[in-house]
Formats: sequence, C-alpha cells, structure tokens
Amino acid sequence: MLNKYYLCISYLTELFIFIMFTQSLKPQFTLFLVSLLSMFACKNEKQAQLAAPGTAQEGQEILLQKTETFGEVINADGAVALSDVFANLKTNDSIMCKVTGFVQEVCQVKGCWMTLRMPGNDSSELFVKFKDYAFFMPKDLGGSKVVLKGVAYNEVTSVDELKHYAEDEGKSQAEIDAITKPETKQKFMADGVLVLEHN
Repeated sequence: MLNKYYLCISYLTELFIFIMFTQSLKPQFTLFLVSLLSMFACKNEKQAQLAAPGTAQEGQEILLQKTETFGEVINADGAVALSDVFANLKTNDSIMCKVTGFVQEVCQVKGCWMTLRMPGNDSSELFVKFKDYAFFMPKDLGGSKVVLKGVAYNEVTSVDELKHYAEDEGKSQAEIDAITKPETKQKFMADGVLVLEHN
C-alpha cells in the first residue's frame, strides 16, 4: 500500500519538473494536464498491483476455487476422523460432531445420499443423508475429501430401504434380490458439507 503512494508521489514530482518547462501554457490547461496524468499514473499502479502474481488476494481466490460448501456453511476446525465416530457409536446411540473422510458412493438418481469411508483398505462406511432433504451432492463426488457437520447415529435399516439404496447405486436385480435381512448401520444426518478436495 505504501509503495503505491510513493510511486504516485514520484509521478507527481516528475510532472512538477515537466510543468517548470511548460510555464508558457495557459494555467487552466496546465492544471488539467496535471490532474489527468496523476489519475492515469495512480490507476496504472493499482492495476499492476492487482495483476501481480503471488499476492494474498490471488491465493484466497485459488483457495475458494478448490473448496465448495453445501447446506450450512462450515469449516474444517475440530473435525475428527471417521474411526473416532465409529468408536463413539459403540457406546452412544448418537453424537453431534464434525467428521472428515472420503466419499465412497453418491446416489446416482438425485445425489440425495452418499457414503463416507476412511482412507486405506478399511471397508467401514458411514451412510450420510442431508437435513430436511434441503440439499444434494454432485453425482461425481466419489473419491473426494469432505468434512461433515451434524449428528452421527446407529439405525436399523429395513430390507425395503436397503433395496431402494441398492437401486439408487445401479446394482443388478440379482444383487437387489439377495438383500433379505435388515442391517444396523452407522448413519449421519448432515447440516452442512464442505468439499476440501474434489476428485
């Protein structure tokens, strides 16, 4: 900011020297010329600063392009690992928390649910729905790193509901017919979703 003003002063000094050699011009024209060139010099300096690479503004813009929020606006502060959520649900029916993980699957009909997993070979997954059916996920979000805020809980999922989700995933009729028993699943009702790394 100070460099901007110093440069403007430098331009004005040069203009003053120029005016010393143009005293034969009419005063009104000289004043107009000084004002015009001063505005031009300061404007060019401002544009140069905005265009300069590596500035804080540019870094912030790049960061915003890499992240995306759905539902309630949240940040990643205080987010716990998916393994911590699973451990807590062994002794609690539900917990309010922020959790981070990787998207495994997304509903390919509307994007109205998704599953979250831990990195690596662990097959455990958290089934995620969105509060009040108010927002949905992009269908191509699989593999992306996200943060969720909301309530994690245990719930018995009926056979009909399991078959419905299998249809949403695009599973074969044989796979759908093979579902014959309800399952206890770890689920999450999300108030907001922050996409940290879109795959």
